[in-house]
Amino acid sequence: MIRLFYMFFRVGLFSYGGGLAMLPLIFQSVQDFGFMSAHAFSNLVALSQVTPGAIAVNAATFVGINYAGIPGALSATLGVALPSFIIMQVVIRWVDKYRDVLAVRGAMYGMRAVVIGLIAAAVVFVAQTTFTFAFKTDNIILLVIAAATVFAVQKFRCSPIWITIAAGVAGAFILH
Repeated sequence: MIRLFYMFFRVGLFSYGGGLAMLPLIFQSVQDFGFMSAHAFSNLVALSQVTPGAIAVNAATFVGINYAGIPGALSATLGVALPSFIIMQVVIRWVDKYRDVLAVRGAMYGMRAVVIGLIAAAVVFVAQTTFTFAFKTDNIILLVIAAATVFAVQKFRCSPIWITIAAGVAGAFILH
């Protein structure tokens, strides 16, 4: 339990930009600790996206429950959430006070750039696992679903919830 708590506390402490930006560090951590394979992690990402709640919390809960049951889920979830809670209590007080200081604004822009890079890394990871699976199984339908999703969201502003449900149903029938 302590190992799970420590692993996710570290993730929560050193990751910025939300759940998607945290995924590369979570992946690196589960690999370092030998908790799951890359394929299992890509499933974790998909489940974390489609279940209610924060992606990082869902991912931590999923890893924890697979590694050590309910106590593991609680340990990992507390570990990933506690740093944000502590940091926000401290930072909220001084950011509001110093938000017009040039160095603080510069730091915020720098952190935004890192967040973009981390989210892009998560996208590349998930795309690689999906595309690799699609090509290994000669299942180009998965690529069509991915392209159709991008098109539907960009062109028609479709709800990600309905697209996710439709893609899950389509995937279940296609891969069945």
